[in-house]
Amino acid sequence: LVADVQSGVPRVVLKGATGTGKTFVLANLIARTNRPTLIVAPNKVLAAQLYTELRSFFPTNAVTIFFSHFDFYRPESYAPVSQNYVEKASQTNPKIDALRHEATRSLFERRDTIVVATVSCIYGLGMPAEYLDRATALSVGQRWRAADLLAALREMRYERAAAVQS
Repeated sequence: LVADVQSGVPRVVLKGATGTGKTFVLANLIARTNRPTLIVAPNKVLAAQLYTELRSFFPTNAVTIFFSHFDFYRPESYAPVSQNYVEKASQTNPKIDALRHEATRSLFERRDTIVVATVSCIYGLGMPAEYLDRATALSVGQRWRAADLLAALREMRYERAAAVQS
């Protein structure tokens, strides 16, 4: 597997039954090749399990998770017999959406990024250049004029919340 990755094989697939050591092999492959890695799991449960295991193998790496941000999704449907049309309905989870953005940001900022994703990762956040164009980098110690920062946030469609009372 290491030879395939290092020689430029674009996609390497590791298969095996439960308990055969796939995660350990994968961790060694990642460690030996030292490159950003995308791992695609078939569902959220397996993705979460891999994410947890890989965080323990790579405590200083940017191990991130990227899967569907929908808590609920019902596609539109039509039943011709009853002539009943049901509109599409969905509910997104803002915490999962934040994790998706963290994974995307890590790919731009860190070479040691490992993204554990579900098949839904094909529905990403758009083109990388467009994503970066819509982002504003903030760092500790950086100085901003309040008006400039508020303008940058408004441009990214942030809305000012009511003042918080303490």
